[in-house]
Amino acid sequence: MSENKLAKNKILASTQKYINIAEIKNNTVIMRDGTIRAVLLVPSINFALKSEDEQNAIIASYVSFLNNLDFVIQIVIQSRELNIDNYLEQLKQREKEQTNRLLKMQTSEYLYYINELISMEKIMNKRFYICIPYNPLYNSERKSFFKSLFQIFSANSLVEIKKKKFETYCNILNRRIDNIQSGLASMGLNAARLDTQSLIELFYNTYNPVVSLNQKLTDVNELRVE
Repeated sequence: MSENKLAKNKILASTQKYINIAEIKNNTVIMRDGTIRAVLLVPSINFALKSEDEQNAIIASYVSFLNNLDFVIQIVIQSRELNIDNYLEQLKQREKEQTNRLLKMQTSEYLYYINELISMEKIMNKRFYICIPYNPLYNSERKSFFKSLFQIFSANSLVEIKKKKFETYCNILNRRIDNIQSGLASMGLNAARLDTQSLIELFYNTYNPVVSLNQKLTDVNELRVE
């Protein structure tokens, strides 16, 4: 193995140590400290186009939604350059296959317009997420500080959660998810929970913004870990 390849593998191994995710399964992210996360994809609304009454209703619903929360959430907005290469290829193919001269000309003009548009300014795509956590260390038993601290750095809690406890934690997390989805629905937002495949793709694209543009992730059912 060449020195360059060894150096590359060493860099990848050292970088992976700083990622706090231990595992992703059952539509849930398991962190190295034993806590778990669920992620919701939330659609956007064009607030500026709403009437004043509708805007006030949305604001009131949002205030009520926040006031009813008894746990912490994280709102994440991701802005990425939209890759429309496949769409442009489809347009070119349609232009070639088009037999009607007028439609062929219109397709060509539209293709030219899209190319001019992306040459002047990047087309960005925004996605909105809500991260919902559950920390099993902070429960009703109120464990002592030193006992909780010991569990945080315990090897078992860092890597593996027993199946029974994991199911219990997931049930609590699911109730939180229902609470969040209900609150968002009052604002006309139908949030969807990311499944395992979507979570892996989200973090893959986040940690590999350049590579992910050209190298798509394999389906989770086809992944093989050596």
